[in-house]
Amino acid sequence: QVQLVESGGGLVQPGGSLRLSCAASGFTFSRFTIFWYRQAPGKERELVVGISSVGIRINYLDSVKGRFTISRDNAKNTAYLQMNTLKSEDTAVYFCNAVSSTGVRVDYWGKGTLVTVSS
Repeated sequence: QVQLVESGGGLVQPGGSLRLSCAASGFTFSRFTIFWYRQAPGKERELVVGISSVGIRINYLDSVKGRFTISRDNAKNTAYLQMNTLKSEDTAVYFCNAVSSTGVRVDYWGKGTLVTVSS
């Protein structure tokens, strides 16, 4: 059974840090590109950052550059999102997305983890 499970969300004060994890099972994790998306209350889901199957980072969102770092450990079938210097506007549900790197496109999603940045 394919699963992507995000964890590590919670309440943090502005300026604080969190590390999100995305644990994968049921598919060959090392053959997938991993993306982190987020969806703030009342807003559309947006792409935050990605990392290729071989670890090449793909930054998309200007507002997180220099603060967020994506990484992966293929041996542990897990991707991470290190978030530093958090701001209130980072408050959102963060989702992990796995997309096949080769062959027929296959697309998996986790259920998300809530990050709340507030004092």
